[in-house]
Amino acid sequence: MENSDELIEKMKLLNLKPKPGWHFTLKTTFYWFLFLVSVVLGAFAFAIVLFTIQQIDFDLISHMSHSRFEFLMGLAPFFWIVSLIIFLVVAMIGIKNSKKGYKFSFSKMVLFSASFSILAGTLFFIGGGGEWLENAFSVRMGLYEGVQDKKEKFWSMPENGYLSGTIIEVAETSIQLTDFHEQIWKVDIEHANIPPAVLIFEGEKIKIIGEITSSSNFQATEIRPWGGNGGGQKRQKRKGQK
Repeated sequence: MENSDELIEKMKLLNLKPKPGWHFTLKTTFYWFLFLVSVVLGAFAFAIVLFTIQQIDFDLISHMSHSRFEFLMGLAPFFWIVSLIIFLVVAMIGIKNSKKGYKFSFSKMVLFSASFSILAGTLFFIGGGGEWLENAFSVRMGLYEGVQDKKEKFWSMPENGYLSGTIIEVAETSIQLTDFHEQIWKVDIEHANIPPAVLIFEGEKIKIIGEITSSSNFQATEIRPWGGNGGGQKRQKRKGQK
């Protein structure tokens, strides 16, 4: 008796029935769908990680004496880093259980799934998707503290030399600013380093490094744009409107 006949006889004795072809097709489709969804979610997580890194003023570490670790821990996007790892693991599970998943080694699965998420996440971040997603989570999830919330906390420590808020009045050597606690400050900017990207206009949000000189006065040594690059183009546009 041939092997195939023996196998059929054993299946009859054990009352086993072969599974229909659609079962395997559905299983393969499910795991590829799991892989694709995990890659997309991983891309979203990676885009937010990039956005968070973009928002961190790493050069401030040189100004700090005892709080460097707290600074990094306070702004690090641990939630999204963990989420990215989880999505990559799920994507690897999807590959492993696919029809030809046995051909992929562990290192190849990591490289394959991570490459897709990183590439798609980078493109999504360049298109502004990272900031949009991060802001959406911050608004809709009460327990989630977004990077902007963390920035506001860090830049609301005038006693440590960090002040931020919205400009409400501009003079020749000073500005008036309302911080995130609605306190009004008079900021001396005469000797401050002001890069071209910074807009000193009413309604602009800025970050300031300096020191308190009295209860509502602040001496600025450096002024930075709140949101990052792009200030120079806005400055030219505003000048053209005058």
